[in-house]
Amino acid sequence: MEISVSETAGVNVVALSGEIDLQTSPKLRGELLGLIANKKPLVVEMSDVSYIDSSGVASLVEAFQTARSKNLGFSLAAIGDAPLRVLKLARLDGVFVIHDTLENAISANGEN
Repeated sequence: MEISVSETAGVNVVALSGEIDLQTSPKLRGELLGLIANKKPLVVEMSDVSYIDSSGVASLVEAFQTARSKNLGFSLAAIGDAPLRVLKLARLDGVFVIHDTLENAISANGEN
């Protein structure tokens, strides 16, 4: 898994690529929670994620809950087919705010 962090329009953007599994999810968790501490909305762009397991999903859920508790925007953007199937199986596609494109996610979170 590779993580790229940037900021656009006051929104922290985390672009993920590769596989998110038990070995890599602690790194993801730390990165997301660290960015939430900056008190800016967060968008996780997942177009290049080829695989995510339950530990990766747990990291996303924890970050989502932490952001929500701090009244910060948190959304997922441009999710590929395989990770989206996992989120749908876990019924999390109705929990997370999911945007088709990164641009839409930034625009929506920039308004918060």
